[in-house]
Amino acid sequence: MIGVCILELVNHLEDNFSINFMCMQKLSLSQIYIYPIKSMGAISLKECKLDRFGLLHDRRWMVVDTDGNFLTQRQHAEMCLFEVNQLDDGLQILHKKQSHIDIKVPFEPLTQKSIEVTVWNDKCKAIIVDENIDKQLSSIFKQPVHLVKMPESEIRQVDTSYTPQGTITAFTDGFPLLMISQESLDLLNSKLEKPVGMLRFRPNLVITGGDAHVEDQKAKFTIDSCVFEGVKPCSRCVVTTIEPNTAIKRPEPLRTLTQYRIQDGKVMFGMNVFHHHSNCSIKVGSSINY
Repeated sequence: MIGVCILELVNHLEDNFSINFMCMQKLSLSQIYIYPIKSMGAISLKECKLDRFGLLHDRRWMVVDTDGNFLTQRQHAEMCLFEVNQLDDGLQILHKKQSHIDIKVPFEPLTQKSIEVTVWNDKCKAIIVDENIDKQLSSIFKQPVHLVKMPESEIRQVDTSYTPQGTITAFTDGFPLLMISQESLDLLNSKLEKPVGMLRFRPNLVITGGDAHVEDQKAKFTIDSCVFEGVKPCSRCVVTTIEPNTAIKRPEPLRTLTQYRIQDGKVMFGMNVFHHHSNCSIKVGSSINY
């Protein structure tokens, strides 16, 4: 019993030391990214609002097959070639290699047709955006697909092992946000023969000013008036090995990450994060306060 108490005390002291050490570092938000359509291109922002799902418009749209199963770069590597722009009245889908592709996606669906969709082990309701868009995407993917949007009223609960009941997310893999430090990427690139870009890891929040993997700490922090909490390291998959300009898969950077970032048999890079409050905004350049 005494041994257990001592171990708990040591863990408590280590956690406090880690948080205090992080407070000594001048961390700031260097980049904000959203990925409106799951597995398609990123949009870089200087400022972004948060809603109940996470960053506004992030992973609110998704391509699914006729059974409602989501399509991602894991099975369709060419999805990395789709670029997404944000317009005043919606989104624009372009393609890095096919200049004729130019698809406008309205912010609000043009149909009222709902469909049950599956994201990993979760099932939720989604609305088909536009049948004409479905025809265009079906031709591109060479199979029948729908572009769907998650309705504002939908509740997709995040794993309650890590977040409080009522914490929700849209079409992310599991958590509302992902945070990575620039220094973590710099360390990785120092070990690679050919460096990779940050977007290989599809973060929402990129921070700078600290040691590599400073984001690993599970703790609350604030950016501007928004409160966040890091809850679980992010396990990485084959998507990180897809070259974004060619859609070609290569062994790196997963091969190198297995040499120094294995936890519980998985490659970890970045921290899954959720937000405690919506209706607030964050800006690039703001301080990260633990």
